[in-house]
Amino acid sequence: MTDQTDAKKDAPIPDPRSPLAHRHILLGVSGGIAAYKSPWLVRRLRDAGAEVQVVTTRGAEHFVTATTLQAVSGRPVRSDLWDPAAEAAMGHIELARWADLLLIAPATADLLARLAAGRADDLLTTLRLATRAPVLLAPAMNVAMWEHPATRRNIAQLAADGCHIAEPDQGPMACGEFGPGRMPEPEALVALAARTLSGAAARGPLRGRRILITAGPTREAIDPVRYISNHSSGKQGYALAAAARDAGAEVVLVSGPVALPAPPGVAVVAVTSAEDMHRAVQQRVADCDVYIGVAAVADYRPATAADRKLKKQPDRAGTMTLTLVENPDIVAAVAAREPRPLVVGFAAETHDALAHAREKRQRKGMDLIVVNDVSEADIGFGSDDNRVHLIWEGGERALEKTGKDAVSRIIIDQIAELLARR
Repeated sequence: MTDQTDAKKDAPIPDPRSPLAHRHILLGVSGGIAAYKSPWLVRRLRDAGAEVQVVTTRGAEHFVTATTLQAVSGRPVRSDLWDPAAEAAMGHIELARWADLLLIAPATADLLARLAAGRADDLLTTLRLATRAPVLLAPAMNVAMWEHPATRRNIAQLAADGCHIAEPDQGPMACGEFGPGRMPEPEALVALAARTLSGAAARGPLRGRRILITAGPTREAIDPVRYISNHSSGKQGYALAAAARDAGAEVVLVSGPVALPAPPGVAVVAVTSAEDMHRAVQQRVADCDVYIGVAAVADYRPATAADRKLKKQPDRAGTMTLTLVENPDIVAAVAAREPRPLVVGFAAETHDALAHAREKRQRKGMDLIVVNDVSEADIGFGSDDNRVHLIWEGGERALEKTGKDAVSRIIIDQIAELLARR
């Protein structure tokens, strides 16, 4: 049996051009015979670069096993709203925030009825109400059930609620009848998932906006071998770039050295030093509506960088002195422009985080600052989670610990609100 670690190790390397590369897909599987296609659908989604979390109904367990779905997805299958281990940390809310798309395939007649009524009586229906991600439904049932007036009413209600409906295929069915009601083939659903995500971006709150983001650390050379830097992984900045893209923005990401794949649909400008980043921002900021400074830019750099590797000096007392000079303040420079974009900055603090952030926002002229306390072990540099506090003129908002993708979506929503007030 393939375990979760092996499945993740054997995952396909996504084509960075794929619209589903690194996207989070919640795949709901309900109890119809078409559930036999679900493992193949998971495989095709992962081939397209998506991360897939499967959620099953009780009925689905009669048609496909959790063992099979875990093997192909690389993640334990979720099915129980009352799982004490997962729900101790409000696991269904975390899943709802994690998702870029909720795809339910197959969606049975019973499930459609419960969704149309707004029920939340199991994990899958609860997730549909809790997520802000687009929802794509792939109905699958007997032709008579598909054509029944009750099902047609439910489909109409779900479409009016904003759900995307994958029209079922026509053909022979397991019951022996022929007609519409077959779940579309996995390859067709993968293409629909990509189009649904693209369409959601086209209608997003930042459609038509241009966003410039800096992310990652900078490296300040001491000599050709050594440099001054910090622990920034770039994860929050890259997550923000993806969230801005999903909100419809045209995004340019100026990135220091990181080990992260470029978010699909985002233009990445690679830089190394703070001066490199400053130049890249100054060349592009006049054309943007929003500047988001997430990068952990080094405050100082060596006054001179040796052109050869510095050697130890045995006749000295075991010390070496570096003369440092101040780097340009990129956020302050952008905020001082006239006209200027909406300016968003980040502050990584180790003590008195809110007081320092409030003062920093005022001093640098930011419209919004996002602060976190990196002394907390579970949200420090390199973590997949974050706990932040948003501060703007006339308002503040504290976010509990959650994934950086979810944090990014909330920040983007706040940016869209501030833009709307301008």
